[in-house]
Amino acid sequence: MNVVLSSILYPLSSNNSIELWQAIVLGFVQGLTEFLPISSSGHLIIFPWLFGWEEPGLAFDAALHLGTLVAVVVYFWRDILGMVRAVPSAARAPWLALRPSSEGLTVRHRDGRLGWLIAIGTLPGLAAGLLFEGAIGGSFHAGSNQTRAILTIATMLIVVGGLMALAERRAAHRRDTDHLTWADALVVGAAQAVALIPGTSRSGATLTAALFRGLRRPDAARFSFLLGMPLILGAGLKSVLDAASAGMTGAEVTTFVAGGLTSALVGFGTIWGLLRFLQRRSTMVFVVYRILFGLLLLTLLALR
Repeated sequence: MNVVLSSILYPLSSNNSIELWQAIVLGFVQGLTEFLPISSSGHLIIFPWLFGWEEPGLAFDAALHLGTLVAVVVYFWRDILGMVRAVPSAARAPWLALRPSSEGLTVRHRDGRLGWLIAIGTLPGLAAGLLFEGAIGGSFHAGSNQTRAILTIATMLIVVGGLMALAERRAAHRRDTDHLTWADALVVGAAQAVALIPGTSRSGATLTAALFRGLRRPDAARFSFLLGMPLILGAGLKSVLDAASAGMTGAEVTTFVAGGLTSALVGFGTIWGLLRFLQRRSTMVFVVYRILFGLLLLTLLALR
């Protein structure tokens, strides 16, 4: 999702370049904010805007997101391996996606069922990207509508923060991943599609939707991370191919590697820390952060 937003807000250009230390800083920001429900796209757009840095360009942004994808794959490699091994049996048993729970199923069938739910949940985001990427690009192009982009980020930070607070108050927090249904997958997938709007936060939207569906916080976060993999992979690979066709200098390759490696390492640590945090705490700290950050951006816009 955020790769698409970056192509909208700073179009691909072989002339875009940043310093190595800036690449590491942005890699750290991406690794931290991709998995925390506070909008990685918003932060990656806001940082250059606040500090007057050169826009890093689509190739660098793709490196950051592929780095966080690596973090998810490494952290959840057992789940991913199980789903891959279950592909043949899942293909022969699509009815698995319609079961109300995984109770009573073999391990292979449980993995296959989870794979089907991720596939179902990916459909809304895929459709939204194909249908609305151009329209969003026309509305938030950095060259002419940067103020609109920042205003949208600030607004969505506050709105999704409010929804997250509401989910914390009203959600049951009783269901686990084994009890996910195809309807849950579609609802969470639709929330992921909304993350095309800058400032929404893919993890924030999907985590909030999963909480509204009654999932326990760690299970909601786990499904959110797994659900994001297909779209991040697809968008990241497309961006890398686009960047390669446009050509990259040696300096750009260096920042590409530095940013991607940093985002992967920080992302892995963030996943580990967030899942443990949510076993004991609520998401209210992120609600407060989103609302305060959104208000800060609105204030800065008014002053500038």
